[in-house]
Amino acid sequence: MSEDVLVQCCAPTLAGLKTGSLFSFSYATRAEMASDIRQLNRLLAPRGLRILPLRYTNGHALLYLFRPAGLRRDLGDKTAKEILTAAGYDDLRVEPCVQRLRKRLLEGADFPHEIGLFLSYPPEDVRGFIDNKAKNYKCIGYWKVYGDETRAQQTFEKYKKCTDSYCRSLRAGCCLAQLAVSV
Repeated sequence: MSEDVLVQCCAPTLAGLKTGSLFSFSYATRAEMASDIRQLNRLLAPRGLRILPLRYTNGHALLYLFRPAGLRRDLGDKTAKEILTAAGYDDLRVEPCVQRLRKRLLEGADFPHEIGLFLSYPPEDVRGFIDNKAKNYKCIGYWKVYGDETRAQQTFEKYKKCTDSYCRSLRAGCCLAQLAVSV
């Protein structure tokens, strides 16, 4: 798997600024993809990171890089719990939630809107997205903002600076192991 793609799509997660990132990656065979994922997990697990395939479709894997400890914290938010419960999540622990998300991705044609909770989107914005059917947002960046626009813009800028810095560091010779921080 290309470190370039991983860093470009997941730098804020690698840096510990956000809980999770989602990205698509093309693969030749599922066995090759599974081997790459195992290798990445051996490298990243000591730094508190995990990568999982959420869905395979026509030579593409939808991958989720996340920090289980951060996800536990994020899913513990009162609004997050309400959104997940309304979406049919019975067990709000990390593993069952990730498995339920995976199942929802596989069974539905629509993307499950609660996925934002797994990507560090503010719960108020996830709720706003759901309630407003993706309309009437204040601004858009990494997600559609319905709550605190100023805070979101600051976060978008922080994520962009992080991604730019990580991409420069990778081009300068840093490896993924050096860029993935423990938090």
